[in-house]
Amino acid sequence: MAKGSYLQKYREKISGTAEEDTIVKLPYVQASEEVRKAFEEGKVILIDKPLHWTSFDVVRKIRNSLKIKKVGHAGTLDPLATGLLIVCTGKFTKKINEFMAQEKEYTGTFTLGATTATYDAESNPENFKEYNHISSEDITNATIKFIGEIQQYPPIYSAIKKDGVALYELARRGEEVELKARTITISEFEITKIDGAIISFRVLCGTGTYIRSLAHDMGVALGCGAYLSTLKRTKIGEFSSEKSSSMEEFLKELQKIEV
Repeated sequence: MAKGSYLQKYREKISGTAEEDTIVKLPYVQASEEVRKAFEEGKVILIDKPLHWTSFDVVRKIRNSLKIKKVGHAGTLDPLATGLLIVCTGKFTKKINEFMAQEKEYTGTFTLGATTATYDAESNPENFKEYNHISSEDITNATIKFIGEIQQYPPIYSAIKKDGVALYELARRGEEVELKARTITISEFEITKIDGAIISFRVLCGTGTYIRSLAHDMGVALGCGAYLSTLKRTKIGEFSSEKSSSMEEFLKELQKIEV
């Protein structure tokens, strides 16, 4: 089970064994008063979210370093995902909804021949099935049905809330969770490499798309099961992960900024 995962956080919450967050591994940085005021006025920060961090971990680290209240992100990445996270500060937090509505690009891999409860590597693979009979043409052709405006069911283990309670908490309690399909748009779905059970892909999609669900649904379409094994967000609108900074890089630059 991944550190920082929905499952781990829920289990720690009910058992009272929560550990210190991974963000404590980074050095404590406090921005100067001039820098704090500049970010409070409003800035857009492009962060390459670290593996195992939640999106809020990033926001919290930046908020504590800048000592300002208005800090938010434009689109959650799961703990096991990496890549572009847009963080807005000060008056620029008003732009968050605008950024969230923009098209996003993801790259990653899904694994054939099994499923998981979380649709990704957070939980153990199960329901193993043979996949060697599936050709590369079968895999490529299966992507076609997912391109365009489609109906998609979100994963049960997700942060979507029902009556104020996250679905993953309801699922862990064993409560019945009724999922409703949502209309999403996938503009491009490309298979970039096939290496046995590991299928590499690139997806261009609209807001509200769960790549975990896409991987699961591909497994259903192929008849062998599949789950998301790696994921990186590479673009949000015109913003690219190539222009993003790691948390370590951002914190170091924060100390060098001259206003």
